[in-house]
Amino acid sequence: MNKAELVADVAERTGESKMRAEEIVNAVFEAMTDALKRGDDIRLPAFGVFDVKETAERIARNPQTKEEVKVPAGKKARFRAGKALKDALN
Repeated sequence: MNKAELVADVAERTGESKMRAEEIVNAVFEAMTDALKRGDDIRLPAFGVFDVKETAERIARNPQTKEEVKVPAGKKARFRAGKALKDALN
């Protein structure tokens, strides 16, 4: 499912126009992004947890040139599915 399909699905489920549904979807993504930027976890019961993980600086290798490249430390978002979501998928 891509974003356009998600917006269409939300519009259908809520009875809103696609334009209004897109505003809602965008607002949810912005709120989640802002929370993760602040370092907050997003806990959605029965769905899962989004959080930010710190990554250490490391050395990687360019597969084409075999040259070593320094990858700086950073942050990455991760998602851990909740029990209810796991159960629904199985």
